[in-house]
Amino acid sequence: MSEFDADVIVVGAGFTGLSAADALVAAGLDVIVLEARDRVGGRVESAAFSDGVRVDTGGQFICDEMPEIMALTRRFGKALAETPMEGAFLIQRHPKSPETGSTFAESGRIRARVNRIDPHDPNIAGLTAQAWLGGQSDPPDVKAGYQAMVEGLWCRSIGEIPLWYLIDNDRRVTSHGNELQYFVEGTIHAVAEALAATLGPRLQLDTAVTNIARMNGSVTVTTGNRDVLKARQIIVAAPPVMASRITHEPDLPKPLIDAFGAWKSGTVIKTFVRYGRPFWRDRGLSGMVMWRDVLGLFACDVSSRWASALVVFAGGPLAAEWSGKGAGFIQSEIIRRLVATLGSEAGEYMDFQMRDWVGDRWSGGGYSDVITDLSAYDAEATIRAGAPPVHFAASELAPSFPAYIEGAIVAGREAAERVMAALQSEHQPASATSASGS
Repeated sequence: MSEFDADVIVVGAGFTGLSAADALVAAGLDVIVLEARDRVGGRVESAAFSDGVRVDTGGQFICDEMPEIMALTRRFGKALAETPMEGAFLIQRHPKSPETGSTFAESGRIRARVNRIDPHDPNIAGLTAQAWLGGQSDPPDVKAGYQAMVEGLWCRSIGEIPLWYLIDNDRRVTSHGNELQYFVEGTIHAVAEALAATLGPRLQLDTAVTNIARMNGSVTVTTGNRDVLKARQIIVAAPPVMASRITHEPDLPKPLIDAFGAWKSGTVIKTFVRYGRPFWRDRGLSGMVMWRDVLGLFACDVSSRWASALVVFAGGPLAAEWSGKGAGFIQSEIIRRLVATLGSEAGEYMDFQMRDWVGDRWSGGGYSDVITDLSAYDAEATIRAGAPPVHFAASELAPSFPAYIEGAIVAGREAAERVMAALQSEHQPASATSASGS
């Protein structure tokens, strides 16, 4: 009888952990997946309107240039809805800002200019994205649009984000089209649930990992339920901030501890406002709105055959501020702003769903963690290297589409490959090892 409970333990059942487990099981390995929540999906989750129609209150959008998640939707037979885009895109300016005629595209050109900079250029060392932007000659409202874009997408203050990190991170979002192209009918969370179902009893919910001990090339895991499990290898499939909260025996190497300390969790609030019909289309509007009197607030049309709805995101400092004011304030403020922008019909909503991710217990926040240490150039590489047999994986560390569902899948499968290589090395005969080095 084996002394091990599994070949590999995977901590976390978001898309990263589920994808890692899926690859390991396909390779014939014995796997246990431990998830702290009472559900799978991590930062992907769903909720229902009053009539039972479900919507994604976490990660949602995908596109044709995301091959891994597109393949999973096909694997589990999930239909895609094309995100409605026809019509005008509104920019709600500050009442006191001049009408310069600037557009979202002009702010996008700042983004393109930033991405032409080498992230390792010594001239930008020590610069935040805000400091760099302050030195540009663009009109103030165009700069505000770029700041709104950054704080809406990275969900931290532009004054915290190192410019080199913003460039490196953004370059890995390798799509050339519309990242909001599709959402999944019946929710993308249902894709995570379908993937989890293939694991059967290998998956244990409500099982938080509190300690990982590594000794003699194996790991022993202690859970909040006081269970103790032993495996040859472990993948901690959690965002860096949350992964850093697990204790280790012995302590992780200092460079790894420092690398984890370079991150902060994003702050985002996601809301759905449901209507009887998509009334904004009567005026030739797309339903897409970006506000500039407050930065980090964005809306778009997510109507489907099941429901007419707008999704409204608040990201970055705005989300942190609103979160402290409570759900009632957030709902009334969003409705007030929609009425001011789209007309009185925006106040005649049928249903309202909100998910405040700020300070979430098991993910820290959303959409992802962000490096805020200006000098932490090696933080991602250090975490990916891990402390074998302890390996780390997260969407934030993905070589493509970091902070997206696609990146989570890529990161999980790459971690599985590292673990399989380590296990293969363990079982390689000593004579073969010697021969390969001769």
